[in-house]
Order: sequence, then structure tokens, then C-alpha cells
Amino acid sequence: MESFLVVSLKPSRSLSSTLFAASSYHPISTPTTTATSNPNPYRYPNARRWGSFSQRHCPRDTFSHFDFDLRLRSQIWSSSSPSTVPKKGGNQTSGEENNKAEGSWIDLYLPIQAQPYAKLARLDKPIGTWLFAWPSLWSTALAASPGQLPDIMMLILFGFGALFTSGAACTINDLLDRDIDAKVERTKSRPLASGVLTPFQGISFLGFQLLLVLGTLLPLNNYSCVLGVSSWFLIFTYPLMKRLTDWPQAYLGLMINWGALIGWAAVKGSIDPTVVLPLYFSAVCWTLVYDTIYAHQDKEDDLKVGVKSTALKFGDSTQKWITGFGIVCLSCLALSGYNAGIGWPYYAFLGVAFGQLAWQISTVDLSCPADCNRKFVSNKWFGAIMFIAILFGRLSS
Repeated sequence: MESFLVVSLKPSRSLSSTLFAASSYHPISTPTTTATSNPNPYRYPNARRWGSFSQRHCPRDTFSHFDFDLRLRSQIWSSSSPSTVPKKGGNQTSGEENNKAEGSWIDLYLPIQAQPYAKLARLDKPIGTWLFAWPSLWSTALAASPGQLPDIMMLILFGFGALFTSGAACTINDLLDRDIDAKVERTKSRPLASGVLTPFQGISFLGFQLLLVLGTLLPLNNYSCVLGVSSWFLIFTYPLMKRLTDWPQAYLGLMINWGALIGWAAVKGSIDPTVVLPLYFSAVCWTLVYDTIYAHQDKEDDLKVGVKSTALKFGDSTQKWITGFGIVCLSCLALSGYNAGIGWPYYAFLGVAFGQLAWQISTVDLSCPADCNRKFVSNKWFGAIMFIAILFGRLSS
């Protein structure tokens, strides 16, 4: 530490000279003059025009020169240092913490006043939108006529609906959990938990978000619109489940996959239970896989604050449990496709989805938050594989 201070306090002439070499002036070669012939007390007659960053204008030990060198050194050190730092227990930090440390597009491009609201809606973490969107996109594609692609405008509408619904669900969650989030390392910097936004501001923003959600439901038929609004009960009550039951991930599955019901109904005008219910149940089991893995990031903090999760309930048996949920998920997907009369490519891609899910479950390190987050985020690819499976299966049917 002592040697560090010595090095830092010495002005770096070579470094700053190199940095400004392209734009700095060149000293004028003049013959030696006396003080009376040169009214400028500095060695170089044109030095003043370069301001405080000129070594020839400033004494070498002035604060501005020192401050510039110090800032430059710190920037070089931060750019060359690893982005992942071990925790006290030896585990790596989670992906969410790394993103927070590095910043996001929100910090770079949005006005300061808008940044807390964008972070409250998790606009910098699109995985939530993908997990909301895939079940509705599956269902919409599955409801398409044999040999035809699904309605593109319907897919776009459900994409925006997932974006707005995911943001509203995050706002509700953060409003109800702000006291708990303040005690959890991973979530204590969220806008409501940290006090950047007040509860009134959060509620006002929620009202705006729900209007956007309603705007994506109104173009649908009445049956689908009522079905969509009915999911709001699940959205508002989900944050309470971690206080009441060991299975909040199952309740999340009922809420986040509601689009599997709406997508088919938006195309057909009603629900076919033989196709839609197996699809919905498969998505719920899928959620139990990925959100149990996700919950292992916070299991130590959850124990301290007294909230419940399947990660705590399953404990060391987690991989056995999520393996079972994965098998049920894929079996129900196969049943749904069979009842829908879908073509053979669907089952080929189902094998690819099986491999992706098996990779998650077999390789996840449940004691490493970074790996848990990595496996959780990879589920956007599982959803994409199943969507492609339904597209090709429907085109060939």
C-alpha cells in the first residue's frame, strides 16, 4: 500500500505526454533570452493557451495534473481487472451482480430521471420477457392451421404483451418485497429497496404499465381478453407466496405461463383442453426447473429473512426433483403435440430440447450463484427450440 502511494503521487510525464502528443503544441525553438526580454515568466511563450492540462503551464505537482494521472491510472486498472470477483465463501458473483457492476444500456442511453423506472421494469434483463413470451408464442403457433405459419401480427402483439406484463409483475414484486429485498445482497440495490423510488412513484408507474398491458389485450377476442385480465390476480398475489408456502415457484409457473391459454384462445376463440392443458402443465414444470435453479442464488439470504422456496425445500435433493420436473415437462409437450396432430419435425426438435434441459440439470453447480444464473438465462434457448419445433411441425402436418 505504501509503495502504491509513492507511485501514484509521482507525476507521470511520459504517460500524459504520450496521451496528448497528437494534439499538443510543439515547443518553439528560441534563443536564450533574459527575463526583461521575455515578459512571459514560463519557459515556453505559448504555453498558457493549453490550459490546466499542459505540463508546461502547470507546475508538475499541481492538483490538476495529479488528479488527471490518478483518474487515468484507475481507469486503466479497472479495464484490465477481471469482471468477476470471488465472494467471501469462494463462490463467484452472480451474473446479475456483474451486470450491475459493469452498468447497462439503461445507464448509458436513458435520461437519469427514467433510469430507475427502466430498472424497476427490468428492461436491462430481457430474460423475464422471454420467459413470459414463449408459452404464448408456442400456443399461438400450435393453433395455426396445418401447413401454415402463425399470424405474424398476433406474435408481435404477444411479444409486446409479454414485455409489458413482465415489467408490471416486477414492479408489483418489488413493491411488496421492498423490505425483504433490502436485506438480500443480490436485490438490495433495486430502485424501491434502495429508496431511489418511493412506493407512491412505484404505484403510479404500475398504473401506467397495466394500461399498456390492457392495450395489448383489447385487440383480442372477448374470450381471450377476459382470460388475460384474469391472470392479474395471479400476478398481484405471487409475491406473497414466498411467505406462505414452500412452493412459490409452482405458483410462479401458473402465473408466468398463462399465455399458453391465451395464445390458443386468441386464434381459435376457445380452449381445446386436450392440447392446451398439457402445454400449460408442461410450461409449469419447466418453470419449476429453471426457477428452482435461480432460487439457489439467494438460499442463504432467504434463510436469514425467513422466506421460502423450492431451493430450500429440496436442498441436496434438488437435482433429483428438477430431473423429475424436466421429464414431466417433455412428456406433456409430446402429448400436446400429438393431440394437436403436429408433424414429425416437432418430435425431432423435442429431442434437441431434451438435450438442452438435460445439460442444464446435469451440469449446474447449485453452490455457485454465477452458474445458477447462467443456467437460468439459458432457458430462453429452450423456449426458442420449442417454438421452432412447433413451427416446423405445423408446416409439415
